[in-house]
Amino acid sequence: MEKKILHGIDTVIVRVSEINKSKEWYQETLGLASIWDDPNIKVVVLDTGSSTSLTLWQTEKKIDNDKETVSYPIFRTFDVDTARQELLGKAVRVSEVTEDNAVKYFLFYDPDGNVMEACQVRE
Repeated sequence: MEKKILHGIDTVIVRVSEINKSKEWYQETLGLASIWDDPNIKVVVLDTGSSTSLTLWQTEKKIDNDKETVSYPIFRTFDVDTARQELLGKAVRVSEVTEDNAVKYFLFYDPDGNVMEACQVRE
């Protein structure tokens, strides 16, 4: 039996233009708690409620988010319609809900325009 060299995904990095503004948005809007914060290198690690964290990392470069070519995190939700309504109520830009036989989902965007998805798997 061959040993794996990789064992799951530890974190997903999301580049942001202003670490403090983004940290506040992710905490207040998405309810993610900070589990590690380094103001010197402008990085914040957030608990997503799973084994994979979300790392916000400030960049001085232009953030380019083409939803057709950029990688992005997909968050699980048990009720996609309620999640979308809640984000709309917090003035978050969201797409319409898309659904097929397996999933219902929508895209949403942080203040830097980073693409994310909320997905409900059909049982």
